[in-house]
Order: sequence, then structure tokens, then C-alpha cells
Amino acid sequence: MANIFIIHGAYGNPEENWILWLKEGLEKEGHKVFAPKFPTPKNQTLSEWNGVFHKYEDYFTPDSIVIGHCLGVAFLLRFLGRGTTRVKAAFFVSGFTGSLNNSDFDTINASFIHKKFWFAKVKENCKKIFIFHSDNDPYVPLSEAKILEKNLGGKLIIIKGGGHFNEKSGYTKFEELLEEIKEVLKK
Repeated sequence: MANIFIIHGAYGNPEENWILWLKEGLEKEGHKVFAPKFPTPKNQTLSEWNGVFHKYEDYFTPDSIVIGHCLGVAFLLRFLGRGTTRVKAAFFVSGFTGSLNNSDFDTINASFIHKKFWFAKVKENCKKIFIFHSDNDPYVPLSEAKILEKNLGGKLIIIKGGGHFNEKSGYTKFEELLEEIKEVLKK
């Protein structure tokens, strides 16, 4: 059984969208799933999020899986880029590495994206990488997914009409993501 980590995004929490559904589904299969609650929007800084996440780091093994949504992707890129943790797979949903040209997000996301990402180290530390994006995300343009794919390789999965993969877009479940995770867990 694997230890699985799900990281929510800006203005988010671990009980919204598809996160709780995914967590419960994977736990039913016997996996240990961690979905920490990070401060947002107040105190949303990389330093604060690292402080919250520090207590989970001992649960990482080479068979662990990480899943990030939106800002959760930038956070995981920072974490995996430090070079101390290797994982079986990383799933990046609606991820980005730069400004979104949206003041509601860019200000509170600044500490996560203001420095260069160490993509080579992330690739070295992830056996498999999956990038999920939609063709109509209202917050994160598809070009961001292509930047991730260019820098990380992996499998880019574009879902038509998926929006931001949040409840507003109809995503209280995320079957395509669950199926890809199950395939990785089989191997």
C-alpha cells in the first residue's frame, strides 16, 4: 500500500472539489492518504506551507504518490526540487509556474513562483509524471500545462470542458485522475 499526498490550491481546502472524494476512495483500497490544510489566502506563503508540510515528510517513501491542484502543483515542484524526496508518481492538476495575470492570485502566489524551478531535480525524483489540464480553465491557461510538459516530460492529459477541475466546473469526482493513479499503483 502506498502513502499518497494531496495538496489543495489557493483559496482552497482538503475537503473541496474532488479531493475528499479521491482521498476516501484511495483509503478504501487500503492506502494511507494525507490531505493537509494549508493557510490560504491569509498567511499563504511558501514558508508557511513548508511549515505545515514538514510533519508529513517522514511518511514519504519511494512508493509514495503526490497529487497537486493549482498552487499545490507549484508547492510540490518546490518540494520535489529540493532533491531529498523520491516518489513513484506525481500528478499535477491545473498547475502553473508563473504569473496568472490575475491580481487575486498573483499576490498570494508570489512566494511559490518567484524563483526558478529545479525541473531536472523534479524529473530525477519522480518515476512518473502526469499533467492534467483542461482546454477551458478560466484561471490557468493551457500554455502553463505545455510549459510543465516541456520541462518535465511525462504524460499530458487534456480534458475537454474540464474548467479548473473544481466544484464550479462540476468536479466533485475526478474519475480520469483516479484511473491513472490506480494504473500506477498496480505496477
